[in-house]
Amino acid sequence: MARRISLNLPSLKGQRILITGGLGFIGSNLARKCLELGAQVTVYDCLDPRSGGNMHNVHDIEGSIEIILNDIRNFDGVSACIRNKDVLFSCAAYTSHPNSMLEPLTDIDINCKGIINLLEAARRFNPHLKIVHVASSTQIGKMHLNPVDELHPEFPMDIYSANKVVSEKYMLIYHSAYGLATSVVRLANTFGPRSNIKNSDLGFINYFIGLALQGKDLTVFGEGKQMRNISYVDDCASALILASQSERSNGEVFFAVSDRQYSIVEIAQTITNVIGKSGVRFVEWPKDRQIIEFGDAIISNKKIKETLSWSPEWDLERGLGPTKAYFESCLEKYLR
Repeated sequence: MARRISLNLPSLKGQRILITGGLGFIGSNLARKCLELGAQVTVYDCLDPRSGGNMHNVHDIEGSIEIILNDIRNFDGVSACIRNKDVLFSCAAYTSHPNSMLEPLTDIDINCKGIINLLEAARRFNPHLKIVHVASSTQIGKMHLNPVDELHPEFPMDIYSANKVVSEKYMLIYHSAYGLATSVVRLANTFGPRSNIKNSDLGFINYFIGLALQGKDLTVFGEGKQMRNISYVDDCASALILASQSERSNGEVFFAVSDRQYSIVEIAQTITNVIGKSGVRFVEWPKDRQIIEFGDAIISNKKIKETLSWSPEWDLERGLGPTKAYFESCLEKYLR
């Protein structure tokens, strides 16, 4: 088990923070941590049923945050919220890899045009805003160098990953061209409480957790030998907060991922061992999944450790404990 390192997160007392996608998995966990650190938090979310937004994610903090139900594709709505904020966490996205291949125009609309709306609103109405954008490790596609770092060339294999590449470039362009304080944090296979455990298209680890909690077998495509880094959601929130408070992160891209990699089958077996209600079975690859499968992803987190003094506190087994406890207390809220 990985040694737990206690990160010294900065106080956010008095800071006005906007989280797009704040009713979703990562956004709601981030909102909770920002509140704990003293921030005034506004969450902005459209509760798109195709994504992971869920009002239950904030049911216990609803009275302590401002909730705005709107879409990042609405420029006027974004502009009104952005004017008086100190930090923007850009978490809203259309996050399904398979659906991006079926609905590419929707993916472009949200993951590209929506991000341009945020950046243009900041440029016009709040140029001193700090923006931290959530990106994806799948932007890399097939691994050509081992390990993968932030300079690795990108070979995205699906529309979602390609558009995440583009939105990341938008962030960097608005920094270099207009001086906006933008940072990008790439995450990988994030899991934890408040995730969407019902939809296999929105993250396989969380879907596996949902199956196990229901006593259903976990289905692994092929042999499941592909290697993956993971990210426990609390570690992700810490990385985003550290990036938001450091000038050294401006114009930079970071991987915030686990220290070690796990095979898909190891992830599945660990979930069944911890949750203890199901088994693992192997099936042939579905054609629609195989065409977007990129093999191993072995990623280095050296840059974020050296630049922002971030380090993951949670490994897979440790993170599954509080995840199991959370969902067992409210499982019906995430399966309907």
